[in-house]
Parts: sequence; structure tokens; C-alpha cells
Amino acid sequence: MRIDSTDRKILDQLQRDASLSLDEIAKAVGSSKTPVWNRIRKMRDAGIIGPQTVRLDAEALGFEACFFVLIRTSEHEAEWQKAFLKALKERPEVQEAHRLAGDIDYILKVRVKNARAYDAFYQALISEVKVHNVTALLSMEEIKSTTALPL
Repeated sequence: MRIDSTDRKILDQLQRDASLSLDEIAKAVGSSKTPVWNRIRKMRDAGIIGPQTVRLDAEALGFEACFFVLIRTSEHEAEWQKAFLKALKERPEVQEAHRLAGDIDYILKVRVKNARAYDAFYQALISEVKVHNVTALLSMEEIKSTTALPL
């Protein structure tokens, strides 16, 4: 699906606040409700717009520790990867997981209440899958966090 400047304006509004009404979005992009709704529906159908969620304040909910976990592995077989991905997907502490090019094989963003909770996560992970080396980096301060794309 090709998107035009109006679609980009709609997406920008939705990225800022997905709870905006159709009226508010239409006004912001200089259109009326029905064309805006049709464009949103088409972008959802095309997979450009995914599920709508709510961003929670992790610290307000007691999840004060954010670790970036660097994983090196000597295992690259399909069965190991399947077990590793399953272990990651089953753990709600893992907010992001990326497979990397270079010296580090994977990086995880793990949000937990404290260092003890991280250790429990770590012990559970290494009991399920063999990893060569794990380095955990504690984030001292979150400077910027966004899911918005630069449209």
C-alpha cells in the first residue's frame, strides 16, 4: 500500500495519541471524519497500523530496574534457536529482543523490579538454554523512549 502525505499526518496523530477521536484527527489533518476513517481502516488492513495499546509507567508500577542484556552463544542450531526464542517469548520481563550482527548475538531489554528480580530472570533463562556469555548492563537513566517513527 502506498501512503501519501495525508496518511502520514494521520499516522503522526495516532502515534502521538491513539485515543484521539476521529473528529480530532480529521481536524488536525484538514479532512473530514469519513475519509479519515477509511484511510485508517485501509492502513490497518494493510498491516501498517497494528494493535492499539496503552503505555504504562514502569517505575510507577514498581519496575525500577531496566537491564540491557548482551548474549553471546556458541549454539546456532535450529533447535537451540527455537528453545531460546520460546524462552524469551514466555518471559514478560523481556520487553525487546534483537538478533544482532557482530560480536554480540542477541540484545534484550529486560524490565524488572530490582536486581534480585533480574537474577531470578537470569537463572531461569540459563537453566533453559545454554549461552556462552551474558553481560547485563543496568540503565541508570532513561533519556529517551519512544515507539514513534519519524514520518
